[in-house]
Amino acid sequence: MSDVSNTVSSDELPALYGACPWFGALDARHQDLVLATSRAEHVGNGAWIARRNAPSDYWLGVSRGLLKLAIYNESGRSCTFSGVPPGGWFGEGSVIKRELRKYDVVAIQPSLVMLVPAATFHALLAASLPFSHFVIGQLNNRMGEFIASIQNHRLLDADARVAQSLAQLFNPQLYPSTDLTLAISQEELGYLTGLSRQRVNQALQALADLGILALAYNQIKVLDLERLRQYGLDQI
Repeated sequence: MSDVSNTVSSDELPALYGACPWFGALDARHQDLVLATSRAEHVGNGAWIARRNAPSDYWLGVSRGLLKLAIYNESGRSCTFSGVPPGGWFGEGSVIKRELRKYDVVAIQPSLVMLVPAATFHALLAASLPFSHFVIGQLNNRMGEFIASIQNHRLLDADARVAQSLAQLFNPQLYPSTDLTLAISQEELGYLTGLSRQRVNQALQALADLGILALAYNQIKVLDLERLRQYGLDQI
C-alpha cells in the first residue's frame, strides 16, 4: 500500500487471521503459510489501499473500518461499486487471473486491512479444498452483489438506493462480521450510493420514520433487517 500506514506486529496476526472463517478451515501447515507471508496494516481515513491498473499483488480483507471499491477518472469524478465492511474479503478475481486491478480501493474510515500475497493465495487455491470452496462462494456472491448494485442504481429511487446500499453491507456470506449498529456517517454512505449527503439524510429520515432504522451521530442502527432488505424492491 502506498499511503502511510502502521503495520501490525507478527505476534498479533494469529488472533487477527484466526477470526476469519476461511482461515479456521485450513489445516495447520496452510495456516502457518498464511501467517508467515501475510500482514495487516492500520490505515487512515482517505488512504489508498490499492490502485486501478496496478498489479493485483494481494488478496485483501477488512478487520475494522470501511473501504470502498471505486473508479476515479482524470477529472476526479468517481463511480463506486461496493463498500467492504469488517469481515469482507475481495479482489480474488484479479488475483486468480493475475491481471491488473480493475478498481481503486480507498478507506472511507480508519481501517485495519489484511493482505494475503498473491503467491500464498495461489498456493492455497491449488492445495486446500476448503479454501477453494470458500473462494468459489466469494466469486458467486460477489457477482450477485454487483448485478444487484447495477439494478438498484438504474431502477430504484433515492430512498430505495440508500436502503439497498445499507442492506448489502449485511450480506452474511460476504460480510459475516457486520454489526447491526453501523459506525457510518451520512457522507460515507453518500460515497457508497453516489448521492449527496443531504439526499442521503432525507432517505435515512424516511427509513427511520418507518421504524426500519434508528439514527445517531455518525451511527445507524438497523431495527428491522428484513424490511431493510425488501425496501424498494417492489419498484423492480
